[in-house]
Amino acid sequence: MELGAGFSYVGRQYHLEIGGDDFYIDLLFYHLKLRSYVVIELKTGKFIPEYASKLNFYLSAVDDLMKHKSDNPTLGILICKERNKVVAEYSLRDINKPIGIAEYELTQSIPENFRGSLPTIEEIENELENNKTE
Repeated sequence: MELGAGFSYVGRQYHLEIGGDDFYIDLLFYHLKLRSYVVIELKTGKFIPEYASKLNFYLSAVDDLMKHKSDNPTLGILICKERNKVVAEYSLRDINKPIGIAEYELTQSIPENFRGSLPTIEEIENELENNKTE
């Protein structure tokens, strides 16, 4: 539920226009201590290798379009319902950008100090449901 200290929320469904096409990052943060953007992609099903490619695309775009020259490289986190560790390792083996893959677990409560700062559980569940078609 908690990302930890230093995260600054930038946006949900953060719009990028690249080559005349529209793309939307599920969640975009900036980490103040690490001095880097953090792209989080949410998937409702099992991890598939194409997800790593899409996340790598977003990391490259954020680095090129948004990152300041004094910032560190953008980090990527892919959160999915389940992952096969071997498939994930092969998918990330030759990608040079920092990407992590994790499984999610839904709970029913958000700590009081985070309410209003982050999307609600219902909003995340709706986002995950909307991403089923991807």
